[in-house]
Amino acid sequence: MMVTSDATFFGHRQRIADLALESRLATIFSLRDYAEAGGLMSYGEDLADFFHRAATFVDKIFKGANPGDLPMEQPTLFKLVINRKTADALGVTIPPQLYIFADEVIE
Repeated sequence: MMVTSDATFFGHRQRIADLALESRLATIFSLRDYAEAGGLMSYGEDLADFFHRAATFVDKIFKGANPGDLPMEQPTLFKLVINRKTADALGVTIPPQLYIFADEVIE
């Protein structure tokens, strides 16, 4: 099951992860917090990096830049997080190669 980023879903991430695990559904999310809550894995932008880049935009605006003149940016850093505990609970075998590419493995 793939769950998209949404403020409502984010507020219920623990419940979503618990229900998916009870239903024996493998899940992938776009934010690390979901994998930390018990989702199988996440792949998405690094929110800390996002907020850091947003702060530079705010700084430029406070210094007088016109927001309409600032360039649009796309995320440049994506992180793969795998929850090994959830994989074991689901009986899912994660290929060793995927662990090599993971930025973080939650035990």
